[in-house]
Amino acid sequence: MRPLPIRSISRFDPVLTDTLVSSNSRPHITQLKRTDSGNRLSITSQRSQSCFEVALFATVSQVRHLIPVLTNKPSVVSSLETAHFTRAREDITDADPFPQRRKTYDMFDYEQLGAFYLGREYELETSSLQDDFVMYDAKDLTTHAVIVGMTGSGKTGLGVTLLEEAAIDGIPALIIDPKGDMGNLLLNFPNLAAEDFLPWIDKDAASRAGRTPEEYAADKAEQWKSGLAGWDQQPERIQMLRDAAEVAIFTPGSDAGIPISVLKSFDAPPEQVRESQDIMRERVSTAVSGLLTLLGVDADPIQSREHILLSNILDSAWRDGRNLNLPALIGEIQKPPFDKIGVMDLETIFPAKDRLQLAMTINNILASPSFAAWTHGEPMNIQNLLYNDEGKPRLAILSIAHLNDQERMFFVTLLLNELVSWMRAQPGTSSLRAILYMDEVFGYLPPTANPPSKIPMLTLLKQARAFGVGLILSTQNPVDLDYKALSNAGTWFLGRLQTQRDQQRVLDGLEGASASAGVLFDRKKIEQTLSGVGSRVFLMNNVHEDHPVLMQTRWVLSYLSGPMTRKQISDLMTPFKEQQAEDQSEPDKQEVAPEPVIDSRYDTLKPILPPDIKEFHISVRRDVPRDAEIVYTPALLAQGTVHYVDSKSDVDCWRDVSCVVPLSESVSVPRDPWDSGTLIADHDFEFDSRAADGVRYAATPKSCSRKTSYRSWCASYKTYLYREQRLQLLFCDDLDTYSKPEDREGDFRAQIRQLAREKRDLEIAKLRKKYESKMQTLNERIRKAEHRVEEEKEQADSATVSAAVSIGTSILGALFGRKTFSSTNVSRAGTSMRSASRAANQRGDIRRAQAEVDKLEQDFHDLEAELNEQLDEIRKEFSDEEIEIEEYLIKPRKSDISAEPVAVIWIPHTISSDHTLVPASDPWTESNSPS
Repeated sequence: MRPLPIRSISRFDPVLTDTLVSSNSRPHITQLKRTDSGNRLSITSQRSQSCFEVALFATVSQVRHLIPVLTNKPSVVSSLETAHFTRAREDITDADPFPQRRKTYDMFDYEQLGAFYLGREYELETSSLQDDFVMYDAKDLTTHAVIVGMTGSGKTGLGVTLLEEAAIDGIPALIIDPKGDMGNLLLNFPNLAAEDFLPWIDKDAASRAGRTPEEYAADKAEQWKSGLAGWDQQPERIQMLRDAAEVAIFTPGSDAGIPISVLKSFDAPPEQVRESQDIMRERVSTAVSGLLTLLGVDADPIQSREHILLSNILDSAWRDGRNLNLPALIGEIQKPPFDKIGVMDLETIFPAKDRLQLAMTINNILASPSFAAWTHGEPMNIQNLLYNDEGKPRLAILSIAHLNDQERMFFVTLLLNELVSWMRAQPGTSSLRAILYMDEVFGYLPPTANPPSKIPMLTLLKQARAFGVGLILSTQNPVDLDYKALSNAGTWFLGRLQTQRDQQRVLDGLEGASASAGVLFDRKKIEQTLSGVGSRVFLMNNVHEDHPVLMQTRWVLSYLSGPMTRKQISDLMTPFKEQQAEDQSEPDKQEVAPEPVIDSRYDTLKPILPPDIKEFHISVRRDVPRDAEIVYTPALLAQGTVHYVDSKSDVDCWRDVSCVVPLSESVSVPRDPWDSGTLIADHDFEFDSRAADGVRYAATPKSCSRKTSYRSWCASYKTYLYREQRLQLLFCDDLDTYSKPEDREGDFRAQIRQLAREKRDLEIAKLRKKYESKMQTLNERIRKAEHRVEEEKEQADSATVSAAVSIGTSILGALFGRKTFSSTNVSRAGTSMRSASRAANQRGDIRRAQAEVDKLEQDFHDLEAELNEQLDEIRKEFSDEEIEIEEYLIKPRKSDISAEPVAVIWIPHTISSDHTLVPASDPWTESNSPS
């Protein structure tokens, strides 16, 4: 029978723990548990076959008296010590004699200090749950984690637990969900009411249980209520989870959740990526491999000419800083910006006819109705996925259960590439910044094959730690994994495994991870443990801890209803999408068009403008019927560039600013028309090379026919830019930090929250280090003082017994002796008086020793109060409520302002049944440039 982990009672009684550990009694203790009353320990000794009880918080001396009994060496214990120990057991009350010292081990609020509550320790031999909480330091997750277990082992519950704890601590996560289970993170019901559970229960399960849906929902509500209570969690913690982070389900290729657009997924990576040859090569290769996998084309980077051609196209565009979408990529395939690949002619390697075939293959996917869902929705922007516009952390669930294998690989590869680029743009940190969770990594990180997802995943495993990004990879298929790559993982959660082969592969990987971290690995012991674990029981091996811990996971806050259907996802996300639509209906997107005009006179001939004036036709939306009657209305387009320079915020950037002013024949155009215009985002419009046949045009104002008007408008536009344009930054004085020009307010708030978390962790670490030695010194002094009290008590007991015997003898001699006042009696009485005097002195020594203990305990209490006060100050100092953010505006440098010649754009409209003009182009995004 293995020795009991005595440290498991350290939270309740450090004195007892330290004494037992330092003695030789540990190997002989087979059971150590708290009694029902909670204030005593029941101790079973294997050697003496005896069971004893001892009060919690007994003194050092009392505990030491117990050691010989446990080790079956009673000969070393005197009768007086045995009697003293017995009396001590009987006399100690239920009161806690050392309340201050006990609080020391439970003083930290883990909700505030970056610790995840995962569950409690588990005793395998007795199949019993222990009292010790298993707390996991959030910073340990920067070295990544792996969850392994068969179906039914509780992997999903553990994953949900980790993500819930991260959300409560304000840490966002990207959650790749191939099975559809992780949407359960939205099912948190603070009221724990049956009606909240009713829509999500399994009605077939209710029927099999012989319960109506309403009764079954009530059963589940009661089950969750009692389950949370059994794990020391109140319903308020569910509300805390909901308040701390937003949870949203994104569905690429589907509108069940929030769709994600991949049209901009071939945008040029950040400058940091482009400057590195190795990183750039990896980024190009994985992007092309993902696209070719979607097309069903061989994606070998060396042998595939399609891969070589597309890689050269992307490399050429990205190094020039040009973004590509799929339509632009199709054009560049037909007419590449180069005529050689390597040293050979392009036409020799990939003739134009074959390139056309590749372009048509990509175009067929783009034109397919099933691919239409991939072309609209939220852009794949990692920052926007991790934080909403207000800067609130988000658990972004990327549900891919509805996709086929090729589509999954395509999307996961794009997402990982985007995450790598985003990561490299972040400053380094030792605190946990964000989490990437993958609910089933099987197929994406195999040991020998090289799917497109493998390179970016390896990059994240090796480099993400420096940027505070932690990976959690879960699998029920432990055989087909690259364990060499997973040796970078610092934490392994090992649950029940199906076969011996699975177990051996996992142990091989864990042994490699331990060796990489320089940690000893007891393979035989862990193998024995794994053979007996059950559901929700995991062996946590953390290289940052001294040894593995067997634990049972806590009750999750979210209701686990199982995999979600598309309809359930749609029901959950409908309120979210409605709110999004409401927000976007506000002036975030402006449709640039004249006020609705009653149909009057439109001409089939385009108005004549001065010969040097540029004209552009805006593209008609794809959903406009081909036989629709199109009317083009005119507008002025001004394009300028401003330069912002500011030493305080370390800003030196150029911005392109475009402005559109709708024109009407009946309204004259002033010399400075730009105040009535709309600023639009750069490159947010598409132009046709020419207008379609059969269209009509609205007339232009007279001033548009004069060339001097355009020069005047151009000059006034430069004045307008200097007068109205400001680069709006945000500034946090507490942390002396400015936002970047491209940051949203939510992005900056997230950055400030991360900086505050880092400073909080640093200050708490300093505080712990400062007080640790003080507390250890004071604890040792208390321990020595208690020992002195016990020694004085023993001496007093001995002196009292000696005095009593001596006095009794003298009295008897005086009563029954022949000489009432003999010299012997006088001498004996004198000895008795001296013994009594010594006993009285000993009692005085006890009082003085006890007073010293009381003083030291008060000092400890004061030190603890001082520590708690400083901890509260740190929490308050770095809380969101205390950190203020201000607006900081920067003027453009006047001498650097430039403007292109003003052009005329023609905006397409259709004519409605009531003869008003309806915009027929895509809406343009209003520019974020402040005015």
